[in-house]
Amino acid sequence: MTLHPYLVPLDEAFHSMSDPAIAKGSAAYMKNISAFYGIKAPDRRNMLSVFIKQYGMPETSILKDVVMSAWGHPMREMHYAAMEILFKNRKKSEPDWIQLYEYMILNKSWWDTIDYISPHCLSYHFIQFPELLMPTINRWMDSENIWLQRSCILFQLKAKEKTDEILLFQLIKRLSNHKEFFIRKAIGWALREYAKTSPEAVISFVDSTALSGLSKREALKHYTL
Repeated sequence: MTLHPYLVPLDEAFHSMSDPAIAKGSAAYMKNISAFYGIKAPDRRNMLSVFIKQYGMPETSILKDVVMSAWGHPMREMHYAAMEILFKNRKKSEPDWIQLYEYMILNKSWWDTIDYISPHCLSYHFIQFPELLMPTINRWMDSENIWLQRSCILFQLKAKEKTDEILLFQLIKRLSNHKEFFIRKAIGWALREYAKTSPEAVISFVDSTALSGLSKREALKHYTL
């Protein structure tokens, strides 16, 4: 796949910053889901900022093509850049961007990308287009795909007092018997974050709901029943 012309200078910059030792460690840590240039996150984000300052944001008409091109790149840093560019342009989003988010969740899937897309991109998208929330959530929950389901659990991660508690608890109950580590971990993480806003509700929910040991430990890391 030919890289979109807009991304060529960014790719060249990332390549110039590559560190084989960091790249090897990152690939191993991420279970070799992708190759890495080997750039520390603060340096990568700084370079993306420098790039955007010099070249500007992609025009709305090409934005999705740019993101898809970056997602097809073999290096993980370009995937991270795609997510961050998309989020920086979130106010320009249209309803059909949900298809793009779903593609990104389902392709080259691992926790690092899902855990950015869900509480950042998806969260904002559902605020912008609330009519898409339940049809999307129901479809993804029924999909049996762990990354779509994890996204459903985590999209409210940063919502704090705006969290739809009823929905969060309903989704967790639907997945409470799931055997997958990444689902159980997400359940605990989502509850732990919401406990910062509503600790009594979370403690009561955990006490009255059959959750895995992992989910309970993660949820109540800072509390005791």
